Amino acid sequence: MTSADSVSPSSDDVRRALEVLAGRRIAVLTGAGVSTDSGIPDYRGAGAPVRTPMTAQQFLASEDARRRYWVGSHLGWRAFAAAHPNDGHAALADLERAGLVTGIVTQNVDGLHLRAGSSRVVELHGTMRRVFCLHCGQVFDRRDLAERVESDNPWITVPENVELGPDGDVLPATSDGFVVPRCSVCEGTLKPDVVFFGEFVPREKFAEAEQLVRTSDALVVAGSSLVVNSGVRLVERARRRRIPVVIVNRGATRADAKATVKIDAGTTEVLRELAERLPRPA
Repeated sequence: MTSADSVSPSSDDVRRALEVLAGRRIAVLTGAGVSTDSGIPDYRGAGAPVRTPMTAQQFLASEDARRRYWVGSHLGWRAFAAAHPNDGHAALADLERAGLVTGIVTQNVDGLHLRAGSSRVVELHGTMRRVFCLHCGQVFDRRDLAERVESDNPWITVPENVELGPDGDVLPATSDGFVVPRCSVCEGTLKPDVVFFGEFVPREKFAEAEQLVRTSDALVVAGSSLVVNSGVRLVERARRRRIPVVIVNRGATRADAKATVKIDAGTTEVLRELAERLPRPA
């Protein structure tokens, strides 16, 4: 869905958001809705397909599961690598450079905030840019690993040979014969540096996100339905400190009742309006 298809924000809601955010240092929490205008699907939005994400336990327990995961993961990474930051990402980077945004906590693993120019980004669920070995700890750049995957599996570069499922995964038959990448140092099992379904956010990463909220005067949630508990916990931290919480999201979120202002709309247009209209520090 593009911004042209988004629900138009209410001018009254935006005005109220500008009033409560003016003069405050703003922490931002972003979810998948921030990246939809970059062509990356939001699997929890209205009309999203039913998804059955692979759990960490399944990934670790079965070579067949790892084979199925790596085919879908490689194709998903290729989509991320081809995507470009949209104007919502750029607006947040502008707000940070202006001294209004203290930093971004993102649930996304696509790296688009960093590519847009934001400098303080807490990647709560990790990043698809890196892969590491579960045995020796060696870290690999995803671009280098992608070259190895495509060298070992040249058929994967032919789109008609791959039938994707709803979560960027592949149907089992299409992964037959796929050569699973292994650590080039110790032949150990490789895993993308992301938090799988069923895993916990690393404690130190959540502490970094908490610190960002603790040292800010307001929290903006953009493009997240707050289904994941870590996001709700950050909203609760803000509520306990009695700082304003502004939520920008299409459809309901789990924290709407706790929001100072809720804007039911896409993020790109609203974030750009905030970037253009919030007063700069003296």
